[in-house]
Amino acid sequence: MNKISGTIITLNNENLITDCIVSLKKVCDEIIVLDSLSLDKTTEIAKELGAKVYFQDFLGDGPQKKLAASYASNDWVFSLDADERLEDDLIEFVNSLKLGSSNCSAYSFRRRNFCGKKWIKAASFYPDRVIRLYNKSQVNYTMSTSHAYVDSAAQNVDCHLLHYTYSSYTDWINKINFYSTTSAKTMHIAGIKRSSIRPITHSLFSFFKKMFLKGGIFQGIDGFTVALTTMFNTYMKYIKLNELYDNNKDSSKHFPVKKSDKK
Repeated sequence: MNKISGTIITLNNENLITDCIVSLKKVCDEIIVLDSLSLDKTTEIAKELGAKVYFQDFLGDGPQKKLAASYASNDWVFSLDADERLEDDLIEFVNSLKLGSSNCSAYSFRRRNFCGKKWIKAASFYPDRVIRLYNKSQVNYTMSTSHAYVDSAAQNVDCHLLHYTYSSYTDWINKINFYSTTSAKTMHIAGIKRSSIRPITHSLFSFFKKMFLKGGIFQGIDGFTVALTTMFNTYMKYIKLNELYDNNKDSSKHFPVKKSDKK
């Protein structure tokens, strides 16, 4: 087996963490869990499964994942979200790799996104290609606090991850609320100014893009759902950005940097 460290960032994921760790163990010889001070049994379960558990207040998606990778003892890292799993074709591919035998520093895979038990394929939800296996000594995650990604050219592999993105449509809306807030804070920190017109123009364009440019109009109710929720997310992140300016908020206070301790 290749020497690969699996990394997972968590927050109150007791219902997901077991399957996530079991999945990663099929390709990794070390599992790192960086937890954002969960109030449930996430870390207890992770320790029972042999993971090395560290703690850190949430710094945002990119900084948190980059910090998790810093604890890995191997250069090669497989970063998996708590709601993701490796499919059999991906497990077979990774175990057949001879890492370090080429100049490749990252691999991207196709991801199947689910809402409940329904596989959502419409409007670019599939194939949703993401980099998950990378050499941390050469590349790493961006510092974006929302939906960060590994900033690297990658070898595209047509193997699959399962992504239980939303447990229900209610969960979908709840996550839009969470991620739009995070995006607004990120934009505020970056100095993007408030605008009365941007929430309207950007959200309408996002709907048009998903419905027409990405083919949602031909994909029935799933296509419309993806377009509508994307528009809503876009509108909310810009209207929340305006709210931060209106309330004179300091968004940097929402992403505190504290020393991480292994417990």
